[in-house]
Amino acid sequence: MKVGGVPYRAIFTGGDGTEVRVIDQTVLPHRFETLRLETAADAARAIRDMVVRGAPLIGATAAYGVALAMRADPSDASLEDAVGMLAATRPTAVNLRWALDAADTLLRGLPPGERIAAAYDFAARLCEDDVRANRNIGEFGLEVFGRIARRVGAGDGDGRRLNVMTHCNAGWLATVDWGTATAPIYLAHDRGLPVHVWVRETRPRFQGAGLTAWELGQHGVPHTLVPDGAAGHLLGRGRVDVVIVGTDRTTAAGDVANKVGTYPLALAARDNGVPFYVAVPSTSVDWTIEDGAGIPIEERAADEVTRVWGVDGDGVERWVRVAPEGTRAANYAFDVTPRRLVTGMVTERGVCGAEGLGGLFGR
Repeated sequence: MKVGGVPYRAIFTGGDGTEVRVIDQTVLPHRFETLRLETAADAARAIRDMVVRGAPLIGATAAYGVALAMRADPSDASLEDAVGMLAATRPTAVNLRWALDAADTLLRGLPPGERIAAAYDFAARLCEDDVRANRNIGEFGLEVFGRIARRVGAGDGDGRRLNVMTHCNAGWLATVDWGTATAPIYLAHDRGLPVHVWVRETRPRFQGAGLTAWELGQHGVPHTLVPDGAAGHLLGRGRVDVVIVGTDRTTAAGDVANKVGTYPLALAARDNGVPFYVAVPSTSVDWTIEDGAGIPIEERAADEVTRVWGVDGDGVERWVRVAPEGTRAANYAFDVTPRRLVTGMVTERGVCGAEGLGGLFGR
């Protein structure tokens, strides 16, 4: 996707192919900067501090973190240390564990002298696979959007747009490129289907307000930012045609862990008869877990709730406390939406009901 007309990916290499750079998402939307990751510790810090976030991008960053570790020291001890450090950064996104397990298995079967090239090649292939999967999700999701658009009369020449609601950021900033939930939105816009996106701000870190709105604006997609609590009002008034969200981990049976606030959004959609879709790359499915109760839910620092970060009237970036000093706060980063509330899963292989993931992927 493009930033100021220049193509970018959320993680990319430069120089001789061993330099790894990421977009610093902690300073968006007020500044656009890229950071160079020089060590596995840099990659771990980027994941933990949410310089990069989103399950697919976390997995890609971890893979490059292993490659950076191998460049510094391709020994077994270095590999073990890097995998352990990176695995400890964030608990919910299954792509992290998947990427690390695959890299570890591959590299342990090779002599140290071959590990550097193999690690970089693995990370690059993982990124290309992610881009391909997301583009396919976009194509299948666009078919879903087209059916809904025809039903509601969007694009018939009377100015009616397809109104899509999403949550958090499941855009290209959460992946290597295209995004998951946003991929069909971008394709719809590019191919002339009039689409408008209701962007939920997504408290407490405001990934919708700061990231999704920025992304859509860069691409020229019409959108409106709304408070999280306004979703029920809009759904109840018939102003949303379809909801589509991403996922950080989906169980084999179809329960979905996504940014906190997704579950009540799914409930409101069901109560108002609005289809609720989840964009699910296969790498985000945890085939070892059947029930959503088994998904570990990350709890982050309380000050993400008691403070907000932004730009003041003088253009200065700063944190501002919004709760009384000393207030205790709980900060659950994810919730689990049960499969009964999911209309369908949009994957790189097609669209299925929540209960049909295993069959679609031959499990």
